[in-house]
Amino acid sequence: MRADLNYKHLYYFWVVAKEGGISRAASKLDMAVQTISAQVRELERSLGYALLKPAGRGLVLTSAGIAAMQQADLIFELGEKLPEAVRDAMSTPAVRLSVGISDGLPKLVVHRLLQPILMEPHLRLLCNEGEFDDLLGDLALHRLDIVLADRPAPSNPNIKLYSHAMGSSPVNWYASAELYKSAKKDFPHCLADVPVLLPTSHNDVRARIDRWFEQRGIRPSVVGEFEDSALLKTFGASGMGVFPAVEWVREDLLNRDGVRKFGSCDGVDENFFAIGTERKVQHLLVQRLLTARRASF
Repeated sequence: MRADLNYKHLYYFWVVAKEGGISRAASKLDMAVQTISAQVRELERSLGYALLKPAGRGLVLTSAGIAAMQQADLIFELGEKLPEAVRDAMSTPAVRLSVGISDGLPKLVVHRLLQPILMEPHLRLLCNEGEFDDLLGDLALHRLDIVLADRPAPSNPNIKLYSHAMGSSPVNWYASAELYKSAKKDFPHCLADVPVLLPTSHNDVRARIDRWFEQRGIRPSVVGEFEDSALLKTFGASGMGVFPAVEWVREDLLNRDGVRKFGSCDGVDENFFAIGTERKVQHLLVQRLLTARRASF
């Protein structure tokens, strides 16, 4: 809208259009007919178009008036909801935290990292999952308060981002009950014979798992690769293949998915980071997350 638009003039026009005439609008507003008429003419002058035209004993909207009325309806309907929205906001004040979650990050790890703030009264937690680079862009534009990822932010002279270590977890090998007996025999060389599921190179840990295979002279029998760790575990639990997962989710895998651990990916850890735009964190909930993780190291 133009900067010189007078919303009082717009309101008078809105009432005239709803009432079907200036006299009826003046009666509803308890104002003089001349005052209402002058206010509407001022609105027409500021917009540069006639909004109303005579029709019999009343007035009807011109094409420009119809367009103006549609917008006025939206504006004043929202205005009518404003007092209720303010009352709701004051009665239940929300503490908002907008978190970007790198799409390869294990969901149970995300829950564990966010655990220190989940009991915050009136918490409003907004979780946005996406590609790592896209999330960093949203963070730089202050659409997010923090990004959780499996790698630190890359160096970029144009964007000041700060990576805070949130811990790491060893990687283990798991198998469904059907594959467990075959998988546990002659570990780790059995991984050349049993079907193997792996994260894609989209996940930072994949390169470290590949080096682990190379160091042991193993060419794994890969039957599936997954960007999403939850999908990887789902297909692994169904018996499609053995799969790696971090120690942090071991209890959940054993109890909920019925899989069994049959070996350790020695020397391979998955790392977790919180990335923000401030060297000295200001957001109280982000401060709590970082403090809780440091205390657990």
